[in-house]
Formats: sequence, structure tokens, C-alpha cells
Amino acid sequence: MSASLTAGSTQTNIDSAATHKAPARPEQQGRFISVEGTEGVGKTTAIEQLCVRLQANNIDYLRTREPGGSPFAERLRSILLDPATDINDDTELLLLFAARCDHLQQIILPALQRGTWVICDRFIDSTIAYQGFGRAHGDSAVLTKIETLIAQFVPQLPELTLWLDLPVLEGMARAGKRSAADRFEQQATAFFTRVHEGFTTLAAEHPERIQCIDASGNADEVSMRVWQVMQTQFQLS
Repeated sequence: MSASLTAGSTQTNIDSAATHKAPARPEQQGRFISVEGTEGVGKTTAIEQLCVRLQANNIDYLRTREPGGSPFAERLRSILLDPATDINDDTELLLLFAARCDHLQQIILPALQRGTWVICDRFIDSTIAYQGFGRAHGDSAVLTKIETLIAQFVPQLPELTLWLDLPVLEGMARAGKRSAADRFEQQATAFFTRVHEGFTTLAAEHPERIQCIDASGNADEVSMRVWQVMQTQFQLS
């Protein structure tokens, strides 16, 4: 998971969240947008190009990621992604929500309140897909546990989720060309097939929020598909 979660050159010195300030716009409304997908779908590049377009439209934005995004959450991220970390599924789930809770309170909610658009690389849908489907094979008890944690500790859901969809094997082939695999990326193909099933299920259950975007082709083609969704959703030029 780490390569697709790695932030670009606009990251701050804590390597978590990055902010762009545009000229003041009256009554600007903060928007919360998450970007999701399995390994190797090109989230990092798509987010970089999305931020360039937001800047061209004079929109204040903050680019962040999960797990991580705040100083404390970044420390938990290091534990979660370290291949040497040996924890059970419940511990992993609770660490993810501890990181998310701090990320929300310290970074996301304040940004939205001041009218900044938040672009987040992964959010709750990754937890449902990776932990609920990848780890737990879609077990209803585990999915209920995750839903309960969301209800208790996630006061703000994304307004729009951009799901970059790519066949699992194609994504894994792309990811395999990157740096050494982290604790999630080391999982077998069957794991990522279940993760993809999770994203597919979520998109069917939440069509008003989750937009499926074809992640095949080159980066510019994917970027244009992303921007077309943004234009439609938020009436952008």
C-alpha cells in the first residue's frame, strides 16, 4: 500500500499534508474528496494532476493521505506499513482508526471549516475494502465492527470518492516495478482480488458518492477522466 500512498513533492516537512493557498474567494465552501483504489492504479499521479487543476482554478486545497496525514498518524503509519510489524487484524484495525481520528481532528476538519478543499489519498473505503474484504473475506461481523467505528469516530465523510479502477493483476504488475513492498503490498493476489471486490461492492452501495473511473491508459487520460467527474460534481470550468 505504501507506494500508492506516498505523497508527492508538495508534502510538508512531516511528509503528511500539503496545502496550496489561492487568492481569497468569497463564501468558498470546503469540499472533502477521497481517492481510492487497489495497488498500482496510479492514485499518486492522478492526485498530483488534480491538484494542478485545482490550483489553476484558484481553489485552496490541502493534499493529505491515510494512514497518516498528521504527525501522530504518520507515526502510526510507519508501524502499520513496516513488514516487521506483527499484529493481529483487530490491532491493525484499531491503529488505523486511531490514526484516522487524529487526522480528522488535527488536519481535515479544520481545513474544511476554513473553506479549504481536502484531497485525501485513501479514507474509510480503503479500510472496508482492505480490512473488511481483504483481511476478513467480507465477513459480516467484521464489516459491522468497521461500520460501528465509522459511526463513532468519523464525523465527516467525503462528499465525493474517486475510485480508480484497474484489473488487479495489471495494478500489481505496475506496483511491482516500484520500491520494496510494504506490509500490505506483500499480500497475495487473492487478497487484492478480495480488496477489489470490496471496492466494487462499495461503489454499488454508494453510487451517489463513489464514482468509478477507468484507470487504464496513460496518466493524462486518467487525469482527464478524473477532472470530468470533478467538473460535473462541482460545476468547475
